[in-house]
Amino acid sequence: MPSSRNLAKPYSRGTRIEIVYEDSAKTEEKKHYFDESSPPPKDSKILLHSCCAPCSGAMFEEMLHRGYDVTIFFYNPNIHPRREYEIRKSENKRYAEKHGVPFVDCDYDARSWFQRMRGLEHDPERIGKRCVACFDMRMEVTAAYALKHGFDAFTTTNATSRWKDESQVNGSGLRAARDVMIEHKKGPRFWLNKWQTDAFTKRKYEISAEEKFYKQEYCGCSYSLRDSNTWRKLNGIPAVKIGGDVAGLGTRYFEDAKTDAEEESQEVVDSFFEAARRNFKSAGKVNDGIVSDILTDVYGNRKKNASEKKIALNNW
Repeated sequence: MPSSRNLAKPYSRGTRIEIVYEDSAKTEEKKHYFDESSPPPKDSKILLHSCCAPCSGAMFEEMLHRGYDVTIFFYNPNIHPRREYEIRKSENKRYAEKHGVPFVDCDYDARSWFQRMRGLEHDPERIGKRCVACFDMRMEVTAAYALKHGFDAFTTTNATSRWKDESQVNGSGLRAARDVMIEHKKGPRFWLNKWQTDAFTKRKYEISAEEKFYKQEYCGCSYSLRDSNTWRKLNGIPAVKIGGDVAGLGTRYFEDAKTDAEEESQEVVDSFFEAARRNFKSAGKVNDGIVSDILTDVYGNRKKNASEKKIALNNW
């Protein structure tokens, strides 16, 4: 892995900026990405960085359907605690083995991740710079591995989730591919594709329910766990539970594609990040119509038991 992966670097700047190749000698041959109009050629070797099994299902299936030679790459030093990391890795590995696809296990690199995130501990999730730095680190390592092992392209399952900023995710991949290309005059291209379509999202939940994947209750890092529990407390929702057969609230495993998909509605996603933007402080009264009221409106008919009126958003 790159020895500098733990060092702070300038942040990637999103798709619109990073899609520009910053080399005056640019040629079509040096283009650092594939996109929907120009996807990787059939039989290309694709390194799929996977954050978790649920997010990889539909992407992975589509790549195999198109005839690509896919390898799943698990490098997620952000996931905390170690028990949660091992559960997510195990689920991902199980799915890869079922389809006879290589699974690269980078093992736990948490110390490097905490060093890279130093000074960003209190940045709000997605809205601040910490998530960008996290994507940058993981894409740098993915690009380096793809270069060393002769892959034609790489991409990431982080681009499938509405809980992630798609421009941040893709900007990190584009930056990593561009930097490798500049340094080595060759390298894998980042595959820029629209993975958050309704069809892909629907299929993602169908696969997750079919496989009964473990349903994580927060993004992954210790700061996400902290903020998720803060938000839950504000809304009277039980704290996140790591592992086991019972979640903090809601189901522990994916069971019903339609019901599970409702937990990732854009309305609910937006409500969480609006709360994060306000540092989880109410703009006025406790039920200010932004967080608590939306939860009640969307999930009022879903209860863990007859007395509970809230639902856990445990699908990241």
